[in-house]
Amino acid sequence: MTSVTLGRPLVLADESGFHAPSPADFWQPYFGPEGWEITRPMFVMTLVTIGLVALLTLGTKNLRLVPGKGQFLFETVYGFVRNDISRDLIGSKHYKRYVPFLLAIFLFVLANNLMGITPFVMLAPTAVIGVPIALTAVVYVVYHLAGFRQQGFIGYFKHMVPEGVPMVIAPVVLLLEIFSYFVTRPLTLALRLFGNMFAGHMILTLFVAGGWFLVQQGALMAIAGAGSFLMAFLMTFFELLIQVVQAYVFTLLAASYIGDGLAEGH
Repeated sequence: MTSVTLGRPLVLADESGFHAPSPADFWQPYFGPEGWEITRPMFVMTLVTIGLVALLTLGTKNLRLVPGKGQFLFETVYGFVRNDISRDLIGSKHYKRYVPFLLAIFLFVLANNLMGITPFVMLAPTAVIGVPIALTAVVYVVYHLAGFRQQGFIGYFKHMVPEGVPMVIAPVVLLLEIFSYFVTRPLTLALRLFGNMFAGHMILTLFVAGGWFLVQQGALMAIAGAGSFLMAFLMTFFELLIQVVQAYVFTLLAASYIGDGLAEGH
Protein backbone atom coordinates (compact mmCIF):
# COMPACT_ATOMS: atom_id res chain seq x y z
CA MET A 1 0.00 0.00 0.00
CA THR A 2 1.39 3.40 -0.94
CA SER A 3 0.41 7.01 -0.55
CA VAL A 4 1.62 9.76 -2.89
CA THR A 5 2.78 13.09 -1.46
CA LEU A 6 4.23 15.76 -3.80
CA GLY A 7 5.08 13.18 -6.42
CA ARG A 8 6.99 10.87 -4.08
CA PRO A 9 5.47 7.53 -2.98
CA LEU A 10 5.53 7.02 0.76
CA VAL A 11 5.44 3.32 1.57
CA LEU A 12 3.06 2.67 4.42
CA ALA A 13 2.63 -1.07 4.23
CA ASP A 14 2.92 -3.82 1.69
CA GLU A 15 2.91 -7.60 1.54
CA SER A 16 5.99 -7.86 3.71
CA GLY A 17 4.46 -5.90 6.59
CA PHE A 18 4.71 -2.48 8.17
CA HIS A 19 7.48 -0.12 7.12
CA ALA A 20 8.25 2.56 9.67
CA PRO A 21 9.22 6.04 8.46
CA SER A 22 12.93 6.76 8.28
CA PRO A 23 15.25 9.70 7.47
CA ALA A 24 15.43 8.35 3.92
CA ASP A 25 11.91 9.72 3.39
CA PHE A 26 13.37 13.23 3.18
CA TRP A 27 15.72 12.50 0.30
CA GLN A 28 13.47 10.90 -2.29
CA PRO A 29 13.85 13.06 -5.43
CA TYR A 30 10.83 14.88 -6.76
CA PHE A 31 12.05 15.24 -10.33
CA GLY A 32 15.14 16.04 -12.39
CA PRO A 33 18.12 14.24 -13.96
CA GLU A 34 20.33 12.01 -11.86
CA GLY A 35 22.73 14.04 -9.77
CA TRP A 36 20.57 17.16 -10.12
CA GLU A 37 17.34 15.98 -8.52
CA ILE A 38 14.97 18.51 -6.99
CA THR A 39 14.14 16.94 -3.64
CA ARG A 40 10.90 17.38 -1.76
CA PRO A 41 12.38 19.78 0.84
CA MET A 42 13.85 21.92 -1.95
CA PHE A 43 10.55 21.98 -3.80
CA VAL A 44 8.53 22.83 -0.69
CA MET A 45 10.97 25.54 0.39
CA THR A 46 10.80 27.13 -3.07
CA LEU A 47 7.01 27.22 -2.92
CA VAL A 48 7.15 28.72 0.59
CA THR A 49 9.52 31.45 -0.56
CA ILE A 50 7.36 32.34 -3.55
CA GLY A 51 4.26 32.32 -1.35
CA LEU A 52 5.85 34.59 1.27
CA VAL A 53 7.01 37.09 -1.35
CA ALA A 54 3.55 37.15 -2.92
CA LEU A 55 1.75 37.54 0.42
CA LEU A 56 4.04 40.31 1.64
CA THR A 57 3.80 42.13 -1.68
CA LEU A 58 0.02 41.95 -1.82
CA GLY A 59 -0.40 42.59 1.90
CA THR A 60 1.62 45.81 1.82
CA LYS A 61 0.61 47.06 -1.62
CA ASN A 62 -2.26 49.36 -0.66
CA LEU A 63 -1.63 50.42 2.92
CA ARG A 64 -4.41 52.40 4.58
CA LEU A 65 -4.68 54.44 7.73
CA VAL A 66 -7.48 52.17 8.89
CA PRO A 67 -6.10 48.71 8.13
CA GLY A 68 -8.11 45.87 6.74
CA LYS A 69 -7.85 42.33 8.02
CA GLY A 70 -4.80 41.44 5.94
CA GLN A 71 -2.94 44.64 6.74
CA PHE A 72 -3.82 44.31 10.41
CA LEU A 73 -2.37 40.79 10.48
CA PHE A 74 0.88 41.88 8.85
CA GLU A 75 1.18 44.89 11.12
CA THR A 76 0.62 42.69 14.17
CA VAL A 77 3.41 40.30 13.14
CA TYR A 78 5.70 43.19 12.24
CA GLY A 79 5.00 44.94 15.53
CA PHE A 80 5.68 41.76 17.45
CA VAL A 81 9.08 41.24 15.82
CA ARG A 82 9.94 44.93 15.98
CA ASN A 83 8.97 45.68 19.55
CA ASP A 84 8.92 42.41 21.47
CA ILE A 85 12.02 40.86 19.90
CA SER A 86 14.23 43.41 18.16
CA ARG A 87 13.90 46.41 20.46
CA ASP A 88 13.85 44.43 23.68
CA LEU A 89 16.94 42.35 22.89
CA ILE A 90 19.04 44.63 20.70
CA GLY A 91 18.21 47.93 22.36
CA SER A 92 16.53 51.12 21.20
CA LYS A 93 19.76 52.52 19.78
CA HIS A 94 20.54 49.87 17.16
CA TYR A 95 17.46 47.71 16.69
CA LYS A 96 15.84 49.40 13.66
CA ARG A 97 18.41 48.31 11.11
CA TYR A 98 17.94 44.66 12.09
CA VAL A 99 14.12 44.55 12.08
CA PRO A 100 13.81 43.57 8.37
CA PHE A 101 16.34 40.78 8.82
CA LEU A 102 14.68 39.37 11.92
CA LEU A 103 11.22 39.67 10.37
CA ALA A 104 12.40 37.72 7.32
CA ILE A 105 13.98 35.05 9.54
CA PHE A 106 10.82 34.69 11.66
CA LEU A 107 8.42 34.44 8.71
CA PHE A 108 10.66 32.09 6.73
CA VAL A 109 11.23 29.69 9.62
CA LEU A 110 7.58 29.79 10.68
CA ALA A 111 6.23 29.18 7.17
CA ASN A 112 8.61 26.28 6.55
CA ASN A 113 7.82 24.79 9.95
CA LEU A 114 4.10 24.90 9.22
CA MET A 115 4.61 22.79 6.11
CA GLY A 116 5.04 19.88 8.50
CA ILE A 117 1.31 19.83 9.23
CA THR A 118 0.02 21.17 5.90
CA PRO A 119 -2.18 18.58 4.12
CA PHE A 120 -0.64 16.95 1.02
CA VAL A 121 2.79 18.27 2.06
CA MET A 122 3.45 17.04 5.60
CA LEU A 123 7.14 17.86 5.47
CA ALA A 124 8.89 20.82 7.10
CA PRO A 125 12.07 21.71 5.16
CA THR A 126 13.54 22.77 8.50
CA ALA A 127 13.44 19.09 9.48
CA VAL A 128 16.33 18.56 7.04
CA ILE A 129 19.59 19.48 8.77
CA GLY A 130 20.94 21.47 5.82
CA VAL A 131 18.22 24.12 6.14
CA PRO A 132 18.81 24.97 9.84
CA ILE A 133 22.56 25.00 9.15
CA ALA A 134 22.11 27.46 6.28
CA LEU A 135 19.83 29.70 8.36
CA THR A 136 22.26 29.57 11.27
CA ALA A 137 25.15 30.45 8.97
CA VAL A 138 23.34 33.62 7.92
CA VAL A 139 22.66 34.57 11.56
CA TYR A 140 26.27 33.67 12.42
CA VAL A 141 27.65 36.10 9.83
CA VAL A 142 25.23 38.88 10.76
CA TYR A 143 25.88 38.86 14.51
CA HIS A 144 29.64 38.65 14.15
CA LEU A 145 29.72 41.43 11.57
CA ALA A 146 27.53 43.54 13.84
CA GLY A 147 29.92 42.96 16.72
CA PHE A 148 33.09 43.67 14.74
CA ARG A 149 31.52 46.78 13.20
CA GLN A 150 30.42 48.15 16.56
CA GLN A 151 33.34 47.10 18.77
CA GLY A 152 36.26 46.81 16.37
CA PHE A 153 38.26 43.61 15.99
CA ILE A 154 40.09 43.78 19.33
CA GLY A 155 37.17 45.37 21.15
CA TYR A 156 34.82 42.58 20.07
CA PHE A 157 36.92 39.98 21.84
CA LYS A 158 37.65 42.28 24.76
CA HIS A 159 33.98 42.84 25.49
CA MET A 160 33.46 39.09 25.91
CA VAL A 161 35.19 39.20 29.28
CA PRO A 162 32.94 40.72 31.99
CA GLU A 163 34.27 43.69 33.88
CA GLY A 164 35.81 42.87 37.25
CA VAL A 165 37.09 39.43 36.28
CA PRO A 166 40.54 38.88 37.86
CA MET A 167 43.39 38.97 35.37
CA VAL A 168 44.46 35.49 36.45
CA ILE A 169 41.33 33.83 35.10
CA ALA A 170 40.51 36.36 32.35
CA PRO A 171 42.27 34.28 29.63
CA VAL A 172 40.26 31.20 30.60
CA VAL A 173 37.01 33.18 30.53
CA LEU A 174 37.95 34.63 27.14
CA LEU A 175 38.62 31.18 25.67
CA LEU A 176 35.30 29.88 26.98
CA GLU A 177 33.45 32.90 25.56
CA ILE A 178 35.16 32.55 22.19
CA PHE A 179 34.13 28.89 22.09
CA SER A 180 30.58 29.89 22.99
CA TYR A 181 30.36 32.70 20.40
CA PHE A 182 31.92 30.77 17.54
CA VAL A 183 30.97 27.14 18.21
CA THR A 184 28.32 26.53 20.88
CA ARG A 185 25.85 29.20 19.82
CA PRO A 186 25.59 28.27 16.13
CA LEU A 187 25.67 24.56 16.89
CA THR A 188 22.80 24.68 19.38
CA LEU A 189 20.83 27.15 17.27
CA ALA A 190 20.82 24.80 14.29
CA LEU A 191 20.34 21.56 16.20
CA ARG A 192 17.47 22.89 18.31
CA LEU A 193 15.40 23.78 15.25
CA PHE A 194 16.35 20.64 13.35
CA GLY A 195 15.74 18.27 16.28
CA ASN A 196 12.27 19.57 17.06
CA MET A 197 11.10 19.63 13.44
CA PHE A 198 12.61 16.24 12.60
CA ALA A 199 11.09 14.57 15.65
CA GLY A 200 7.67 16.07 14.94
CA HIS A 201 7.70 14.83 11.36
CA MET A 202 8.72 11.32 12.36
CA ILE A 203 6.10 11.09 15.11
CA LEU A 204 3.22 12.27 12.92
CA THR A 205 4.28 10.04 10.03
CA LEU A 206 4.57 7.05 12.35
CA PHE A 207 1.06 7.51 13.77
CA VAL A 208 -0.51 7.98 10.33
CA ALA A 209 1.38 5.15 8.67
CA GLY A 210 0.83 2.85 11.65
CA GLY A 211 -2.87 3.67 11.78
CA TRP A 212 -3.32 2.94 8.07
CA PHE A 213 -1.50 -0.37 8.42
CA LEU A 214 -3.58 -1.44 11.43
CA VAL A 215 -6.87 -0.55 9.74
CA GLN A 216 -6.07 -3.07 7.01
CA GLN A 217 -5.44 -5.93 9.48
CA GLY A 218 -9.03 -6.65 10.46
CA ALA A 219 -11.80 -5.30 12.67
CA LEU A 220 -10.02 -5.62 16.03
CA MET A 221 -6.80 -4.08 14.76
CA ALA A 222 -8.83 -1.34 13.12
CA ILE A 223 -9.78 -0.12 16.60
CA ALA A 224 -6.11 0.32 17.42
CA GLY A 225 -5.68 1.99 14.05
CA ALA A 226 -8.42 4.46 14.92
CA GLY A 227 -6.57 5.22 18.15
CA SER A 228 -3.41 5.83 16.14
CA PHE A 229 -5.25 8.27 13.87
CA LEU A 230 -6.65 10.02 16.93
CA MET A 231 -3.16 10.42 18.34
CA ALA A 232 -1.99 11.81 15.00
CA PHE A 233 -4.84 14.34 15.14
CA LEU A 234 -3.96 15.40 18.70
CA MET A 235 -0.23 15.51 17.99
CA THR A 236 -0.91 17.81 15.03
CA PHE A 237 -2.07 20.54 17.41
CA PHE A 238 0.90 19.94 19.68
CA GLU A 239 3.20 20.09 16.67
CA LEU A 240 1.60 23.38 15.63
CA LEU A 241 2.53 24.84 19.00
CA ILE A 242 6.09 23.53 18.69
CA GLN A 243 6.45 24.97 15.20
CA VAL A 244 5.40 28.45 16.28
CA VAL A 245 7.55 28.32 19.41
CA GLN A 246 10.63 27.18 17.47
CA ALA A 247 10.27 30.02 14.96
CA TYR A 248 9.99 32.44 17.88
CA VAL A 249 12.96 30.93 19.74
CA PHE A 250 15.17 30.94 16.64
CA THR A 251 14.41 34.61 15.98
CA LEU A 252 14.71 35.48 19.67
CA LEU A 253 18.16 33.92 19.93
CA ALA A 254 19.28 35.58 16.69
CA ALA A 255 18.28 38.97 18.11
CA SER A 256 19.94 38.12 21.42
CA TYR A 257 23.24 37.28 19.72
CA ILE A 258 23.13 40.48 17.67
CA GLY A 259 22.36 42.51 20.76
CA ASP A 260 25.15 40.83 22.68
CA GLY A 261 27.61 41.67 19.92
CA LEU A 262 26.54 45.32 19.95
CA ALA A 263 26.64 45.67 23.74
CA GLU A 264 29.53 47.60 25.22
CA GLY A 265 30.24 44.89 27.75
CA HIS A 266 28.70 42.15 29.87
